[in-house]
Amino acid sequence: MNLNFFKKSFPLLIVMAVFSVFMVFVIYSILKPQERLPIYNPADVNPRLVDKSLFHITKDHKIADFSLLNQNGITVTEKDYEDKIYVADFFFTRCQTICPIMTNNMAKVQQEFMNDSTVMMLSHSVTPVMDSVPVLREYADHKNVIDSKWNVTTGDKKHIYELARKSYFAVVDEGDGGDQDFIHTENFILVDKKRQIRGYYDGTNSDQIQQLILDIKVLQEEYKKK
Repeated sequence: MNLNFFKKSFPLLIVMAVFSVFMVFVIYSILKPQERLPIYNPADVNPRLVDKSLFHITKDHKIADFSLLNQNGITVTEKDYEDKIYVADFFFTRCQTICPIMTNNMAKVQQEFMNDSTVMMLSHSVTPVMDSVPVLREYADHKNVIDSKWNVTTGDKKHIYELARKSYFAVVDEGDGGDQDFIHTENFILVDKKRQIRGYYDGTNSDQIQQLILDIKVLQEEYKKK
């Protein structure tokens, strides 16, 4: 009799077990904190990196409009990065210290998202007078830059330095972009589709590059849920 009872109850037990597993999964999904990257505003960043005129800004900071020339002599603006996630950095082609490491690491990010048109890179020369379009073209070829993924740019020095200091908060030193002004930073900056800063990374550190790649994927998931 007990055996017959077990046989009759077995399907019900299976259903109850499956239902229990399902409920545990649902409750876990509800209670589990959703992974989300921070949004950086001037008030959230190391004050040494922020221009004093921006200290009071606590929300809605966005990368300013820009106009630069890329490795093909084509004007690149913020419109080329509309609806894109991108990684920005500052370099110069004659740099023999941190820049080669940074460029090689940026190439790893390029490779990781080779087939994803929503992820791009943007490099700014900090010695734009020396880094002319032909120089950038040679540099891009040497570093295996894919034109559709990665703009290596030059332009007006004051404009580039203002972007570094007032938009990206990439450098600690002050200056006005004049002849004697020079910035040198290892920072990679992750920017979202709304031109908001979502992360800072040491572009010379392999572990940080892996974290950057993971954070880009987190950001992509964030957009999928919207």
